[in-house]
Formats: sequence, C-alpha cells, structure tokens
Amino acid sequence: MTDGKGDHSVEEAYADLGATTQNAMDIAETSMDIVRQFVPDETLADRLRQKSVHSMGDIEFQHLLEFTGDEHGDEDAPVRAGARAVLDEATIVTDITMAKAGITGRGHDCEKRKAIGNGAELAAETGMTRTAASVLELDKQGVYDGSIAVVGNAPTAAFALADCIENGTRPAVIVATPVGFVKAEESRDRIRAVSETYGVPAVTNVGRRGGSGLAAALTNELIHVASDVRNGELELALDRDGTRNRKPTSATTETNE
Repeated sequence: MTDGKGDHSVEEAYADLGATTQNAMDIAETSMDIVRQFVPDETLADRLRQKSVHSMGDIEFQHLLEFTGDEHGDEDAPVRAGARAVLDEATIVTDITMAKAGITGRGHDCEKRKAIGNGAELAAETGMTRTAASVLELDKQGVYDGSIAVVGNAPTAAFALADCIENGTRPAVIVATPVGFVKAEESRDRIRAVSETYGVPAVTNVGRRGGSGLAAALTNELIHVASDVRNGELELALDRDGTRNRKPTSATTETNE
C-alpha cells in the first residue's frame, strides 16, 4: 500500500475506515459484508446508503438518505456528479475541521478546505454564527462554485450555503448532514429545496441525526466511486439532459441565523 496523495490502490475502499494493516482490512471488509446483508447493492445510491449504515451503526438509517437535484428523480445523479467532481479535482469544502479530517486523502487529487476560520469580521459585525459567516466569505471568493460542498455539523452553514445557491453559486454536489435539535432538519429541508429548484445535486438525510462523521463517510464513498471509474471498474452514464445546475431566474436571500 502506498501513502502518497493520488495513489489509487485496492485498499482505498477501507482506508477511511481506519484500515492500514491486513488484519484491519479484513475486519473492515467483514463489516461491510455484514452491512450488505441488510442494504441493497444495486445502485450508486445504494453504495452511499451502505456507508451511512456503517457510519451510524443503524440498519434503518438507509431509509433516511435523500438524493435530490435531478428532475427525473434519478437517485444516482448526485453520486455521478460527485464522482465526476472528484475526477475533475474539484475543491472539497467542509464546514468545520472534523468533517475535513474524516475525508480520506487517498484516491484523489482534490484540495480539502474548511470554511471555519474565515469570515471572522463578518461574524463579529453581524452576530451571525462563525460557520455561516465563513461560508459567505468563501463564497465571496468563488470557492463554492464547482466544489464538493460538505456540511457535517452546522445548520447555519447549510442555511448560508442555500442563500449562496439562490444567488447563483453552483457547487458540483452538496453533502449536507448537519446534526442537532435546533434547525438541523430545517436546514436540510432548505438544502433540498434549492437542490430541486436549481438542479444542484445533493445528498442529505432526514431527521435530527447526522454529523461530521456521516458527511465524511458519504464524501469518501463519492471518492471511491471516482476511483472505480478511474480504474476502469465502473462507467458513469451521461446526464439525461442539460438541466443540472440551472441558474436562477431571480435571486432571493433569506436572513441567516
């Protein structure tokens, strides 16, 4: 096994599970084999469902993932979009450090960035959360256009990202699983709404659960799909039409938390 960025090996599928030795890889493989006894293994979306079940330790979680942004309702479309973005070396932008840390550095040449730490002046001036301000600041720099936008923790970051999309920003794909009791569900509802309205591919979940670990696991599976394409083990179908990532006809902005 090699450790260099951009090295693509058969062990990639288990590297994000912490497996770096043969014994560890055997354990990881056995774990995923157990998951596949309960989760279908027929579509690209199923691959993300499997990773969500493994990440959350809950078989029923497979029913809580939502795949949006395709006008035909194709659940595989966000997975294809994410894999293409990885192959195109899109920037992976996370809301916080934990989500960034959980995303593998193997199997891709994408830059990984975290939003938190940007926008401190905006947060101080307006009183909005640091995560919301950081998303708005990076968006002002054009970072989110064409990116793999990952929100694993902060609902206010998801709300801010949705505002940016309404104003014309177009990530290649969104992975949004913010967790909690205060507006977490509403923030994911908002992401799904702009995803459907503007044709931005998105993977989200319903309910109060979620978190950075789940967001990282889903993003890692997008990377694994891309690796399978690169290695000739998988072909991605072309989009049905040119409606993906539509620009808005009018821009509206809601107030952030």
